[in-house]
Amino acid sequence: MKFGTKVIHAGIEPDPSTGAIMTPIFQTSTYVQDSPGVHKGYEYARTQNPTRITLENNLAALENGTHGICFSSGMAAVDAVLKLLKSGDEVISTNDLYGGTYRLITKVFGNFGVKGHFVPMTDIEKIEAKINENTKLIWIETPTNPMLNIVDIKAVCELAKKHNILTCVDNTFASPYLQTPLDLGADLVLHSATKYLGGHSDVVHGAVVTKNKDLADRLYFIQNSAGAVPGPQDCFLVLRGIKTLHIRVQRACENARVIAAFLKAHPKVSKVFYPGFEDHPGHELAKTQMRDFGAMVSFTLHEDTLEAGSKVMSNTHLFSLAESLGGVESLIGHPPTMTHASIPREERLAVGMTDSLIRLSVGIEDADDLIADLKAAFEHL
Repeated sequence: MKFGTKVIHAGIEPDPSTGAIMTPIFQTSTYVQDSPGVHKGYEYARTQNPTRITLENNLAALENGTHGICFSSGMAAVDAVLKLLKSGDEVISTNDLYGGTYRLITKVFGNFGVKGHFVPMTDIEKIEAKINENTKLIWIETPTNPMLNIVDIKAVCELAKKHNILTCVDNTFASPYLQTPLDLGADLVLHSATKYLGGHSDVVHGAVVTKNKDLADRLYFIQNSAGAVPGPQDCFLVLRGIKTLHIRVQRACENARVIAAFLKAHPKVSKVFYPGFEDHPGHELAKTQMRDFGAMVSFTLHEDTLEAGSKVMSNTHLFSLAESLGGVESLIGHPPTMTHASIPREERLAVGMTDSLIRLSVGIEDADDLIADLKAAFEHL
């Protein structure tokens, strides 16, 4: 079954009681049992919900996995994966990691004895140099947020397996339409389904997919025990969003190519971060492990100040100034003060996240209108 068919049909059947083609929203907290322990497969909605299970099966199929585990947010999904660790364990991740994940590793799990190392993951030797007997997880983010570096998933997973280390890939920026990390050797793949999977900026949701039953069972246990589960309506919205995932992401990628080229040629733009450029250091790797280059574009200004960036971001109209990404509408944001504010400034600057860095989530509007919007904003500099 090809991807465009999977998003519509994989793991999804018409409702057997009514024939409804859309999975119903099973808005219930509990289920009636015939006698103690004798039931129809459902006991309590924190543990099982038919809408959620349908989504979990659909997500597993999209990532070429066997088990999907859904959570109330992307960060709840990250939290569940990190709960596979114990005190004294260490995590290696990229030095331009999403700020929320960095904060959770350092400020929350750090209090329980889990240590994080953050290195340039485009250099496999830098990863290997941090591996020791306490390393239990390598956390991969690619393309990275917001610098759009490309990490070699296959090479990192091979290194991890050599040392018996678990790997998890945050696939939020790419979506399973562009990249399937389990096929490249990852143990776990994670999504903030709030983004491309939901696709309409109307739901907060997270998910993890694996084809390892032991890992799945451990995560189901954490899901049920900790209770950070999504409601059935949230699952319904993600299921609905997924049906157009391939169409939305492809259009957004096409728009991003045009907008990245416009930015690169603009005299007020200093540097554009976009893996679709041939001179991007990860371009060739992206061609091999992704099906397109994504719809995220970051750039800095020649006037490298927060004030200059604010002038641009405050004067767009089609690009809405907001957190998040991956919706049908285009968004513009400032990672240093928004998504990555929890990372110390010196660490941000070390990876190129300067004060004027602007991140675009390119939507599916007409590209000419989006370019005109940016062009008008630049006039305020």
